[in-house]
Amino acid sequence: MSDRGTGRESTAKTNSNFYPVILAGGRGTRFWPLSRKRRAKQLLALDGKQTMIQQTVSRLLPLAPAKHFWIITNEDSQRELSRQTPRLSKQQIVAEPVGRNTAPAIGLAAFILAKSDPEAVIGMFPSDHVIADEKSYRQILQDAIKIAAADENIVVLGIRPTRPETGYGYIEVDSAMDRNARRVRRFTEKPSAERAARFVEAGNYFWNSGMFIWSARTLTNALREHLPKTAPLLEEIAQTFATRRFAATFRRLYPKCENISIDYAVLEPRSSKGEQNSNIFCLLADFGWNDLGSWTALHEHHTARKQPADGNLISSDGFFALNASGNYVHSPNKFVAAVGVNDLVIVETDDALLITTRKHAQDVGKIVKYLDEKKLLKLV
Repeated sequence: MSDRGTGRESTAKTNSNFYPVILAGGRGTRFWPLSRKRRAKQLLALDGKQTMIQQTVSRLLPLAPAKHFWIITNEDSQRELSRQTPRLSKQQIVAEPVGRNTAPAIGLAAFILAKSDPEAVIGMFPSDHVIADEKSYRQILQDAIKIAAADENIVVLGIRPTRPETGYGYIEVDSAMDRNARRVRRFTEKPSAERAARFVEAGNYFWNSGMFIWSARTLTNALREHLPKTAPLLEEIAQTFATRRFAATFRRLYPKCENISIDYAVLEPRSSKGEQNSNIFCLLADFGWNDLGSWTALHEHHTARKQPADGNLISSDGFFALNASGNYVHSPNKFVAAVGVNDLVIVETDDALLITTRKHAQDVGKIVKYLDEKKLLKLV
């Protein structure tokens, strides 16, 4: 892993109380057949030589020492994550015994850190996003850390929408606290196309990036208030961390936690208190964000940067195109010829072949669901 040095100088300040917590438990089913249970999306190099998790760690290292990083994942990915992030100890990569969504995952980290460092400020980060301007990204995070540390504040990074996207959550903001920080009025999860269009036109709605910053104290208090059944379980697990009892306690109690996202568990009920009382702030982020949510998104990301004349993005051992445009083809060991076809997505691995269109690439995850149901485990 090249997080030993990114080759770029940074003026970012290392924060002694900042703890990046990276959530890396997803399967990335919309990137099948490249993404599998034991080598999920975050473990793939989709945007350069580094894998997605390596990029995530690298761009956050200037903000916190390596010993402050946490990765929450699953048992399928734990070993490969450890191999790809050698600066992190095995204890810093925690594998959930069962998936319980983002609220228990980040909540467990908060209870553990609150015990070891009462002044801890936690950043919650997805493991598989692309950030083009890392310097601006870190500067915004520095601002977010200051706001989160100042009071019982929650900070979310909001992305200015470029289209009425129905696959993202939206943040409605109101009065400005300063030039970039706005008080949050409410969160809306994945609206209809018509509603998303109204949000974009209104101008005060932003995409929810899934990146949040809060103190461990703020988050544990919020979980006690809004998840009163799950919070005591997480607290009991945290009390055993770094002891011989941790693994057994984790495996016994964690499955009893509610299966719920942090958005539904904390952010929505907290925002219902009103913008002046919720203490939720949105920092407007302009650093070239992309969540690479599908093969189509990956195609758009790379073609925007490379700008091929015909819009074809091909990974192959030689390529010929005739009257073909807008195609994404991954067949690295074969010569590929595309004749009279447009907007296709073709991905080949040793044991599977995906053929779809860019328009329908969002449905690729349904293939994995089918394979699970048919117990074709070698293909998932």
